[in-house]
Amino acid sequence: MPEVTIVEVGLRDGLQNEENILPTAVKKQLTEKLIAAGVTQLEVTSFVHPRWVPQLADAAELVSMLPKAPGVRYRALVPNRKGLERALDTRVEEFAIFLSASETHNQKNINKSLRDTYPVLEEVVQMALAHGKQVRGYVSTVFGCPYEGDVPLRKTAEICRRLLEMGVYEISLGDTIGVATPHHVKEKLKALTKEIPVGKLAGHFHDTRGTALVNAYVALEEGVRVLDTSFGGIGGCPYAPGAAGNAATEDLVYMLEGMGVNTGIDLDKLCEASRFAGASLGKTLPSKVLAGRLAAEKEERAR
Repeated sequence: MPEVTIVEVGLRDGLQNEENILPTAVKKQLTEKLIAAGVTQLEVTSFVHPRWVPQLADAAELVSMLPKAPGVRYRALVPNRKGLERALDTRVEEFAIFLSASETHNQKNINKSLRDTYPVLEEVVQMALAHGKQVRGYVSTVFGCPYEGDVPLRKTAEICRRLLEMGVYEISLGDTIGVATPHHVKEKLKALTKEIPVGKLAGHFHDTRGTALVNAYVALEEGVRVLDTSFGGIGGCPYAPGAAGNAATEDLVYMLEGMGVNTGIDLDKLCEASRFAGASLGKTLPSKVLAGRLAAEKEERAR
């Protein structure tokens, strides 16, 4: 199988859902550990208003503290022009915008209709491009909405076309509430890639029902080569009740390595980074590979 790019989103998509707010210095340490493990694509924070996401209120401070590392790219989520203006004052190399495939979830998440969201995003994209920055797009609830149920493919296709026309270089398709099954993913991607080039698409699967990893595998079979994951499998969505975390980075790396795909990520060091994150958050992280490592180490110490 060709090379697969892993986008680590735990620092943003994961930490924004945690009750315990990590100190900025701890986030910096965690980022350094992820980089030491070989992670090169990191979405590190979000420039949304601190009132909405207090866990990421230190966005500018954190970015100013992050190490400069060869080959490592830092991304940040921006909701609108104000967020982008804040982000442009930092050294983030790339930005991400977001909207939902379902009208109701978009209203809950952004407080705007899809029609009213497009001009806001287009302004962000054009301004970012004018500053020489690339922009990635997220489309949530592609495989199902907690309020509307199934989301018609035509809506996703229309949104993807609009984003590409704006100048977004890649679109991450989100199974925000973790309802997708392998058959669901295969059928959606087969249909969608008749209209949207598969090279422009990425997968973002949540593990609410234990299907994130197998859904990621099916996406790879259908030609997707970029997958979003989070260390330890943390994450969720405040506007998708019951949504669990993303596919765990450890679990995906283990699977890919077993398939003969070199991810460039050291699994031992990655697990160490997640162990540090779990201890800092005061919780057990859901990654299966991490749990197995910790259990084996505990047994070894008991001998």
